[in-house]
Amino acid sequence: MVRDTILILEDDDANRSRLVELLQDKYKIQEVANERDGIEVFRKHASAIAVVLVNIMIPAKDNFKVLNHLSQKGFLKRIPFIMITDDKTTEYEKIGYEYGIVSYIKKPFHSDALTQLVDNVVEVFQYKRQLEVTVKTQTEKLKKQNEMLKLMTEKQKHTDEIIVDSLSNIVEFRNLESEQHIKRIREFSFSLGTSVMKLYPEYELTKEKVEMIGRASVLHDIGKIVVPDNIILKASKLNEDEFEVIKSHTTRGAEIIDRLIHIDDEEFYSYVYDIARHHHEKYDGKGYPDGLKGEEISIAAQIVSLVDVYDALTSRRVYKAAYKTDKAFQMIINGQSGEFSSKMLQAFTEVREEFEAIVKKYCDD
Repeated sequence: MVRDTILILEDDDANRSRLVELLQDKYKIQEVANERDGIEVFRKHASAIAVVLVNIMIPAKDNFKVLNHLSQKGFLKRIPFIMITDDKTTEYEKIGYEYGIVSYIKKPFHSDALTQLVDNVVEVFQYKRQLEVTVKTQTEKLKKQNEMLKLMTEKQKHTDEIIVDSLSNIVEFRNLESEQHIKRIREFSFSLGTSVMKLYPEYELTKEKVEMIGRASVLHDIGKIVVPDNIILKASKLNEDEFEVIKSHTTRGAEIIDRLIHIDDEEFYSYVYDIARHHHEKYDGKGYPDGLKGEEISIAAQIVSLVDVYDALTSRRVYKAAYKTDKAFQMIINGQSGEFSSKMLQAFTEVREEFEAIVKKYCDD
């Protein structure tokens, strides 16, 4: 239900009429002059109330009786209350804040200040409620992955791995990528990373580092969660502005990892951050966001860059059909999907059949 109603608890008829006059053009109004009627309105219409304007001087044995009653019922935690008071009631103001009042209006009140305060409080609490709903929804979805996470926990020694695998599903939950896509990216990265490790010891890759790259790869597109659906799911060609928004998922992803995701292992964190930011860099310097060239691009980002291109080519997207694996292989080798180093292409050639097997194993429905 949309919260579009303001409840005014005020025993002064003139003040109550003035408040109604100021707010009725934008909000629905429920007005009462005593606590009994106020509690009855809450009982019937609490889910529609956006904010409450309450004068604590309404008749009662205890001037805070109505606040105490509503606080015990939990209303002050769910609905913002603004207290109407005057210059002589500072102690009441203090007690009001202790109960959970979010602000107060002094008599005589200024009309513009009052309406702006009400609008601000409504906006902030609507955002808070939307955020709570979003968090609850994501939490419920993540709970559905509980069995998968338990299995992962048995195989993985570090909490960092569980965090990363959980967060990678956020992209899936927004229908930006499939669950199979996440599995393919991880397996491709393991496969190609192992090939690079065997062929080119100068990169100083180890089995442990390759496993880290594989785990980190699943967060390469985490920045897409802040890209609007109308852009990311657009079937036709993107215009220049839309493409710039899409490109921003690299830097936004790096920001999310840097500011919001707590990873204890510094080496693993560096892989996650680097891959999210640089998996669209190209060996010839024509990639983004930083225009890195050649070996300026980390080996981890080079691996995931090729993996991401291969998966995009062999998967069905809203704007294209899937290419056959033979065609996708030739497009990458021939440079039709951006330039990769000769070493990376050789390592890719060595695991061509492994990649084809991964495509078959984790094909999208």
